[in-house]
Amino acid sequence: MPVRSRAVPQPTESTDGSRRKIRLLSFNIQAGTSTARYHQYVTHSWRQVLPHTKRVTNLDDIAALVAPFDMIALQEVDSGSLRSGFINQSRYLATQSGMPFWCHQSNRKVGTVAYAGNGFLSRFQPDAVEEHRLPGVIPGRGTLLVRYGEGSSGLDIAIVHLALGKRARLQQLRFLARELDSGRRLVVMGDFNTQADAGPVSEFLATLALQAPTNGLPTYPSWQPQRAIDHILVSKNLKAGTAQVLNVTHSDHCPITVEIELPDDLLLSEPARPVLSVEVGRA
Repeated sequence: MPVRSRAVPQPTESTDGSRRKIRLLSFNIQAGTSTARYHQYVTHSWRQVLPHTKRVTNLDDIAALVAPFDMIALQEVDSGSLRSGFINQSRYLATQSGMPFWCHQSNRKVGTVAYAGNGFLSRFQPDAVEEHRLPGVIPGRGTLLVRYGEGSSGLDIAIVHLALGKRARLQQLRFLARELDSGRRLVVMGDFNTQADAGPVSEFLATLALQAPTNGLPTYPSWQPQRAIDHILVSKNLKAGTAQVLNVTHSDHCPITVEIELPDDLLLSEPARPVLSVEVGRA
């Protein structure tokens, strides 16, 4: 089984200087709130509705953590509400980490107090960004789909945060199995709220010909990880390296990482400008 690690890997280049291996990271950041014990869900609950200076410090720590990676999927990212000081946290993390591209999908809004969504940071400029609203009894979950290249030689990155309930989660996975393109290389990253070997996820993997290098690696709770609910799923036609969990308490989840090797026919280009952005789903 892969070891848990504090080490942050560095980008890898081939002998001709082109990037053939990239590092992926997925992280549920809990709107930038650090958690180190169960009782802090109660004692620190005010941090979920009010701004505080420690949130900014924690976001800076997260930015430093993700800076060496190439593609970063974020869940529970505040879109800009009272609790975040009306800061879009995807934008903030992209700026602080020096990531040249970011996009953000706003999902669940609770008045002006909280506004959660999915975020994506990347060294590479995509060809398209899409959003998909996920089914469920309680609305407010979605998938951010970032697309690189065209046709079967392209790469799709889907960022998800699935429901807590089993029935809604099953609906969402079956919806995604229909919506995502199995004819393209695919990476699905996020908080699945269940293990990768659970029945619905196994069905999802089989339908889209995905592998689960992160299966069995516990990420929650961050201070004593016991549940393997955060995953990076990768097409079987992509070569995936060893997955790792980073031991940090910047959130109630730990981030999870994996390296993939890019096929020769897949070329990724870096943006010409320092920071490009796409924001979708905002009410």
